Amino acid sequence: MVDAAGPVERRKTDRRRRARGTRADESWFGAFIGDADSLTPDDGRRDDTHDDATRDAVADASDVSAFHRIYRAFLSARAALGVALVVTLAVAGLFGSRPSAAVSWIGISYATLAVGLWLWPRTGVADEHAASPRLGRLTWLACIGVDIICFTALHVLTPSNSLNFAALLVLPVLTAGVLTRRVQALATAAGVALLLLANAWAGVVAGGEPATLMTQAGLAGSGLFVITVLAGELASRLAREELTARDSMELARQQVQLNRLVIEEMQDGVLVVDRTGRVRAANPAARRLLVRRGLGRPAPFQLRGVSAWDQLVKTVERGFHEAVWPEAGRDVVLQFEQGTTRTLRVRIRFTRGADEPSAEELCVLLLEDVRSMQARMRQEKLAAMGRVSAGIAHEIRNPLAAIAQANGLLAEDAATAAQQQLTRMVADNVKRLTRIVDDVMEVTPGTVIEAGVIDVTAEVGGICSDWARSAGLGLGASSVFKVELPEEPLGATFDVEHLRRVMINLLDNARRHATSVPGAVRVRLIALDDTTVQLSISSNGPTIPDDVERYLFEPFFSTRSRGTGLGLYICRQLCEQYGASIDYRLRPVTEANRNDFVVNMRRRNGVNAELGLQLPR
Repeated sequence: MVDAAGPVERRKTDRRRRARGTRADESWFGAFIGDADSLTPDDGRRDDTHDDATRDAVADASDVSAFHRIYRAFLSARAALGVALVVTLAVAGLFGSRPSAAVSWIGISYATLAVGLWLWPRTGVADEHAASPRLGRLTWLACIGVDIICFTALHVLTPSNSLNFAALLVLPVLTAGVLTRRVQALATAAGVALLLLANAWAGVVAGGEPATLMTQAGLAGSGLFVITVLAGELASRLAREELTARDSMELARQQVQLNRLVIEEMQDGVLVVDRTGRVRAANPAARRLLVRRGLGRPAPFQLRGVSAWDQLVKTVERGFHEAVWPEAGRDVVLQFEQGTTRTLRVRIRFTRGADEPSAEELCVLLLEDVRSMQARMRQEKLAAMGRVSAGIAHEIRNPLAAIAQANGLLAEDAATAAQQQLTRMVADNVKRLTRIVDDVMEVTPGTVIEAGVIDVTAEVGGICSDWARSAGLGLGASSVFKVELPEEPLGATFDVEHLRRVMINLLDNARRHATSVPGAVRVRLIALDDTTVQLSISSNGPTIPDDVERYLFEPFFSTRSRGTGLGLYICRQLCEQYGASIDYRLRPVTEANRNDFVVNMRRRNGVNAELGLQLPR
């Protein structure tokens, strides 16, 4: 049968077993054993496509690194102890307690070996093929074995009324308790205790007090066992805490990355500002809202000193002063150069609460363009209205057809001029209603169509040529119609016929309200950036009032008595089908053509221009 748990469940089971640190074949340091799931980025980079062997190899590399740090600490302690031992023997000789030649030779030899192993710690440092980090045999002999032999020899060769070297035996026992297997650590403590008892028995044979010598040796041996157990428990606890801290750091790092990704992709602007007006963090949406066009500078930067941001600075100061802010936010107007403005809805949140007096006080500004917010609300309403209108228009088709047919029969029998006039009026209004129904049925809100790539430069040139001929406009310095096209072809996702319909509608509206001065109607096509092609159709007619502008793209709204109010609405719906957008903007007062309708299309590559702008002269 196939193991349903799979390698992932097996790794989790192995991790739980390793974390306990209670098996007889593990070292006390074995609790430091990790796995690929608990590694931080500094411990080793992981890839989800790695197999189990790779994950285990990465985990072992991390554990050996931690093991080496503890091992190096003990080597440093041994080297310091060796130097201190030589100095102690030298000082004792100066004060008349001259040690024997054997003691001096052992002390100097031990110091030399300890310092040498500290300088070259990688000579047989560990058994790298073991299931858990531990000292290899050669390393055990060079480190713990040498300590036991040298310190026991010093203890045996030194008279009881002279220097006491028995306390030095704590170091090898402590090292074994932390860096070796549990059984090996207990065996080391037992061996040292037996050596102490053997030395005490030798003293009894030599005529010493049996009770005193054996009691001292027994207490010292018991203390060594206690040190071994406590050292192992402390090492295991510290290892578990390190693993917990490592996992917490990894989770915190992942959370920070997730928050950064979410904030970077937010449509609303996010600014983190301190009391001095310094912006600590700003996402791309906020950087776009703070400048007239393009992308502003990245954080950190100072809000103060920029005239366009004066109202925003006052808003921040007010927020810090009041320490509260309306849930819905307040509107702030940014005054850019050339008289252009942008209204932002500002919501403020504070990072420090009343129960956190020690935290740094920062405020988080959530910025949203009021025009975009209103457009989104209108779009939601229009989507609902569009679905209702489509249903109503579908139901109107049959009655209209019946009315048209009945009116045709009446027209055949109309004898007088008055009757003929009435039938013509009915026919005209039936055609008008039919056109409205067709317009409503043609677009469906929310539909995205993947069209081919067209050469916008060539298509705009051809559409402008056709429209200029039908409108009787020429080309020249005194022409009412001006067209600015790039020399290179620009590819975009759109349908040619739908682009023609959008442009004809905008050009007709521009010509209807424009004057007859040269350049009163202007078409401009540019590559806004690597992803956007911008088409601008502007005119010098009277500016659109604010109470009219907010309803420009709503259906059935028109300032003309004979207008259906569906022209701009259909233009927006057609644009949205291809991932494009259309909007109206009021240009600065320094420009002649202030009324400007802008269409932003998705740019694509791979087109060749074959058509040019051919206007009648």
